[in-house]
Amino acid sequence: MNERVKESFWVRWGVVLALGAAAVLKAFLLGAERVPFNADEAIVALMARHILQGARPLFFYGQAYLGSLDAWLLAGGFAIFGQKVWVIRLVQGLLYLGTIWTTAKVGEKIFSRRVGILAAWLLAIPAVNVTLYTTATLGGYGEALLIGNLVLLLVLGMVDVGRIANLASWFGFGWLVGFGLWVFGLTLIFSVPAGLFLLWHLSALRLRKASTQGPQQISTWLKPILGAGIGFLLGAFPYWLGAFQLGGDRVVAELGGSAIAGVAGGGWLEQVGQHVVSLILLGTSVIFGIRPPWEVRWLGLPFVPFILMFWGWVLVGIFRMRKTAEQGLLIGVMLMLVAGFVLTPFGADPSGRYFLPLAVPLALFGAAAVMGIKNPRGRWALILLVLGYHLIGTVQAVSKNPPGITTQFDAVTWLDKSYDDELIAFLQEHGETRGYTNYWVAYPLAFLSNEALIFVPELPYHLDFRHTTRDNRYAPYNDLVEQAERVAYITTPTTNPYPLDDRLRAGFADLGVSWDETEIGNYHVFYNLSRPVRPAELDLMP
Repeated sequence: MNERVKESFWVRWGVVLALGAAAVLKAFLLGAERVPFNADEAIVALMARHILQGARPLFFYGQAYLGSLDAWLLAGGFAIFGQKVWVIRLVQGLLYLGTIWTTAKVGEKIFSRRVGILAAWLLAIPAVNVTLYTTATLGGYGEALLIGNLVLLLVLGMVDVGRIANLASWFGFGWLVGFGLWVFGLTLIFSVPAGLFLLWHLSALRLRKASTQGPQQISTWLKPILGAGIGFLLGAFPYWLGAFQLGGDRVVAELGGSAIAGVAGGGWLEQVGQHVVSLILLGTSVIFGIRPPWEVRWLGLPFVPFILMFWGWVLVGIFRMRKTAEQGLLIGVMLMLVAGFVLTPFGADPSGRYFLPLAVPLALFGAAAVMGIKNPRGRWALILLVLGYHLIGTVQAVSKNPPGITTQFDAVTWLDKSYDDELIAFLQEHGETRGYTNYWVAYPLAFLSNEALIFVPELPYHLDFRHTTRDNRYAPYNDLVEQAERVAYITTPTTNPYPLDDRLRAGFADLGVSWDETEIGNYHVFYNLSRPVRPAELDLMP
């Protein structure tokens, strides 16, 4: 009787408890202040503020492939709770709770309710990579996961209730795919396999109606495809409007990864080889949570062999199991991501963000494998092993600050954000409200100061002085700084001596300009310049 009661409690309340555990983990990270507020997140926050002021951005500032839904949702949060960093994390947390809940529903449809519940728990206390990119926002990853799950639920529902040929359902599918394309092209990882899944079932329906002749046979294909096409065009309307404003060539190119194309160097085949090596050596370690995405540092080292054996067992089981079409849909999502990573320029990105969509199918297949074990003690041992390991990895990542749990994978961008308030106070006290800095300082400074301090990212942060104009994301700030009669320079030294600081001192001296300088934590400020000096007057080339 007791076992049946426990089982009933698990089935009834398992997902709710998983959502509660996820909320507690997010609250802990928020309270511990171990997720630094970085530039990409600050841009989303600034967009949200500008939306409340009447702006209507369609894409992430400075980009042409990441829609502005994240900023619109955040604007709603700001309108209710105020313009605070914790509100950003609240919005991301709510999105992730939606992802956990929909994952449980997907698991229930493909496997069983118990598998869905366990998958929800595997996402509630996930690997560090998933924790990171569902806590701090980069503009659309949380939304992409949730929309991807909604796409899966929609197509599974269409097949489950016999609406495979229903025009309205196909319209809804097309609309959601189009909307997801605007929000973030990463949703195609889910949408393409889902579309193929529907076409496969539609083909099976056509074969069952093989006796149908003429126009009726054609309509079996024509109506669904037409409905999906119209829905797609309407759902992606913000995308088309943005393409019209920014240029269609740019939008299409950035969707294909042009922003980081050529980073790896070499020809296409050579790049593919590099991406495969990166996937095997760096990708798997991030996916399974045995290292944080921002550095090569092993987490929970004594448990790593057991975690690798667990996920190896799960992956082998995927290929050995007798698969249903629905399970094939999940495998299609995984294969789509691997193909996208290996075959496109996105594979040159060493961060773990592009592996985020794997979290859902891996949680589902992992849960299915565990629930397939007949011995209850064996099941619980594996569950506690994986969840405990994820928790250990998170605690270890949090304990090292800086960087904390950070989106920055280059050590030169790891900043101790506890000095931000002191920096803001110093600049305001000395009347240094305009100037120049690097990307990782400019936009957090603008948001945290309520845009009283505008510093444009015209300075390099790499030690070899590499710099890209893409760092300059918001043109109106350029005009404000250019018109200023007083400017300061802020650098972030990571070595002593710091080459950029030496270059600035030499440049000011050559121009006959006097200045003062001070150090505030990891920020170095050149201020009280005798005249405004523009970066073009200085030798800042690599």
